[in-house]
Amino acid sequence: MSNVKASTQEQLDIYTIKDHLVYLKDGSVALVLQTTAINFGLLSDEEQDATIYSYAALINSLSFPIQILIRSQRKDVSEYIELLDDRIQNVASQKIKETIIRYRQFIKSLVKENRVLEKRFYVVVPFSTIDLGITTGAFNPFAVAPQKPPFDLSYVGEKAMLALYPKRDHLIRQFARIGLKARQLTTAELISLFYSTYNPEASTYAFQQAQEKEGQGKTIVQPKPEINLPKK
Repeated sequence: MSNVKASTQEQLDIYTIKDHLVYLKDGSVALVLQTTAINFGLLSDEEQDATIYSYAALINSLSFPIQILIRSQRKDVSEYIELLDDRIQNVASQKIKETIIRYRQFIKSLVKENRVLEKRFYVVVPFSTIDLGITTGAFNPFAVAPQKPPFDLSYVGEKAMLALYPKRDHLIRQFARIGLKARQLTTAELISLFYSTYNPEASTYAFQQAQEKEGQGKTIVQPKPEINLPKK
């Protein structure tokens, strides 16, 4: 029996990321918003009720589907510890230096005894292939998955922007009523988000590379770097 060889990229739905949008291989597109958060437990009863009513109004105002994504990552405090070490070396006052040393020990013990998690909140707004006039055929488990959109990217992007931008603006206004700030992720931020999902150890490098490419006016298109999926 011959070995089946296929790159990880062929197993992913993402075709490319450009113009601050995620293009999928089947021709659909997604726009991603990142939002701030509210500490609901610290609000007064009246503020909690107002927040609930505003969120209900947001949900009831939707005439299109959205996906809410909450991503939790373990917080890396190594850079913060290094910053404290620099302060300890440079501060002149012995009293302040001792205070920083105690604070540094507190941070290290906090991270050691508890998992410090950083949560980020995203809202995904999809653009379906149905909007391109593509109808889904009968389900065939043996059909080969598409490896590129059925139309030119410029055409797909133009149609997607016309459909997604009004939805984006509507969501930003509705989130503002709750007291949340929402903004669309840029091309570099999208690349960093997806790359770090599969390669968390290389996320910083990927973000730097994405920033450089975006600053040069380039888009990330195929062929793409290999993405290593976590082994089960």
